[in-house]
Amino acid sequence: MSASLKAFNSSKSQVSEFILLGFPGIHSWQHWLSLPLTLLYLSAIGTNVLILIIICQDPSLKQPMYLFLGILSVVDMGLATTIMPKILAIFWFDAKVISLPECFAQIYAIHCFVGMESGIFLCMAFDRYVAICYPLRYSSIITNSLILKATLFMVLRNGLCVIPVPVLAAQRNYCSRNEIDHCLCSNLGVTSLACDDRRPNSIRQLILAWVGMGSDLGLIILSYTLILRSVLRLNSAEAVSKALNTCSSHLILILFYTVVVVISVTHLAETKATLIPVLLNVMHNIIPPSLNPIVYALRTRELRRGFQKVFCRSLQEK
Repeated sequence: MSASLKAFNSSKSQVSEFILLGFPGIHSWQHWLSLPLTLLYLSAIGTNVLILIIICQDPSLKQPMYLFLGILSVVDMGLATTIMPKILAIFWFDAKVISLPECFAQIYAIHCFVGMESGIFLCMAFDRYVAICYPLRYSSIITNSLILKATLFMVLRNGLCVIPVPVLAAQRNYCSRNEIDHCLCSNLGVTSLACDDRRPNSIRQLILAWVGMGSDLGLIILSYTLILRSVLRLNSAEAVSKALNTCSSHLILILFYTVVVVISVTHLAETKATLIPVLLNVMHNIIPPSLNPIVYALRTRELRRGFQKVFCRSLQEK
């Protein structure tokens, strides 16, 4: 009886930590990627902080469009900071070990911030839809109260809906392998090490990707379809150009978010981690945060003016 109980406890023993190996297939020279990744991370933090400073200090930018952009900057910095310090620690200090609680917390944070990004893009699409299709009612529809409620809804929606993902991952039995061929704790990368059935995690990941971000993307496409239909009815070529230019920044950035569904489906189909899906996974979490402010700054005249005001003011103070 005692022998069988001992064997049972041994089979149920849990590993105490995971080891993040980095990019599969290029472990020997992956540290060279630390330079471009560091530049992307510094760009993400620096440019988003600059965007927040400009919006806070320029009264003319206290508009819904720029308030949503400020919220997006905060979310982007959170997403980049969730993954990059650990990745750089792996490359620079060979700090590959991560505890189980830290790993599951990273899974939660990544899903939460990615979902919030998708939700903020939906809010920005709705803002442009009302501004172009119902300009006379814009100020009565898009109010500070609506912005606050929409932001709180996105935080609560993503904060609560993604809880089952790390919880289900933590409930798996990790009895032998603990090496993850990845730079970060991805849900399916972690649960692939489990000794028991990981299908609940795979199903939950797929549902979250399609129902959560898929519904956001569908509503975003619908919003811009309605915007395009409304714009094409305008008689003035100048008005059409101005309206399309206003939306182009959003459309450029939204294209990146279609990668999420591709990554999810690819990971579900793969039995072994490969370089391309892992690289896409990391790039999706770091490129948009560094690219968003640059795209908006280059394509938005008001932001450029705000930067000039802040820059000139800082020179005068010196």
